[in-house]
Amino acid sequence: MFCMAAQSLGYRVAVLDPGKDSPAGTVADRHIEADYLDPEALATLRESCAAATTEFENVPAAALEFLARERRVTPGAASVAIAQDRISEKTFLAGNGFAVAPFAVLRTRADAASVDEALLPGIVKSARFGYDGKGQVRVRTRDDVIAAFDAVSQSPAILERMIDLEREISVIVARHDGGNVSCWPVAENQHRDGILDVSIVPARVAAHVAADAARIATSIAATLDYRGVLCVELFVAPGEVLLVNEIAPRPHNSGHYTIDACATSQFEQQARVLAALPMGDTTQHTPAVMVNLLGDIWFEREDAPPREPDWTRVLARGLAKLHLYGKREPRPGRKMGHVTCLGATLADALATAAAIKRDLGIPQ
Repeated sequence: MFCMAAQSLGYRVAVLDPGKDSPAGTVADRHIEADYLDPEALATLRESCAAATTEFENVPAAALEFLARERRVTPGAASVAIAQDRISEKTFLAGNGFAVAPFAVLRTRADAASVDEALLPGIVKSARFGYDGKGQVRVRTRDDVIAAFDAVSQSPAILERMIDLEREISVIVARHDGGNVSCWPVAENQHRDGILDVSIVPARVAAHVAADAARIATSIAATLDYRGVLCVELFVAPGEVLLVNEIAPRPHNSGHYTIDACATSQFEQQARVLAALPMGDTTQHTPAVMVNLLGDIWFEREDAPPREPDWTRVLARGLAKLHLYGKREPRPGRKMGHVTCLGATLADALATAAAIKRDLGIPQ
């Protein structure tokens, strides 16, 4: 989606990705099939391109540092490095006055055995390479914490206290070189099994909550001296208290609706910032509900071979916009695409989303 947005602005795109059939690689003008830290491949990318970005926060920061020596890179390696590690991320947020759920750092088994019981019940989250619910274990006792720490291979982790939530929301913000920023409307996110299921935009929160969320996201981007598109995920706790959950230094799943429902998509904005062009207007022109399409719907039964869902049932609804990512192998839990359901009202968009979920066998 980023490649397509950059190409629509007249740019050619090269992608460095180790996957033979990577979705971005198949769309790009050039696919450099290599490891993210391959010196020769990075040198080739550097010589091929005027500027570079990442759409995946687990790309090693060292790769971005290498490219930044001679090329424009947005976001910068320092911002990406903070978001790559939950310990760095929580420490950065709390240390700069952003409210987060109470947490403790677990670096050793002794840390796990001596956690403050005020943090229980909680969730143990691996510090690195955890997303879509991966590397996360719910715990109720200290023994659970020890077992969870063992389950993440005794790698550094955090214990975060469980929070009573009213809802989860996110803000996509873009920041340019001069410090000017733009935010898209706040999205309300619903998850299933730790994976984003539905994003509802605008979020069903009070106007002052949405304004506070945008202010927090903008402030985080400024504190990071960020360049590019950034997602800030937040919890809405009882009493309309906002807590920052995590940050993602890239266009984000909860912002995919912007392709169809906003004047400028998050992907086009990323391309604009990367190319040092003026930013586009982020106004939402149509209420929208985005439904994630996971690989589960390719399987009628666990022991059955995959089969393509009947997309005509989706496309029969004129305000449903289907986006498939070109991933060759469907797997349960794997994000294969999304549908953005538009409507004259948010209620209309929600009704279309519910109907499409029924048609495709996605749990409500």
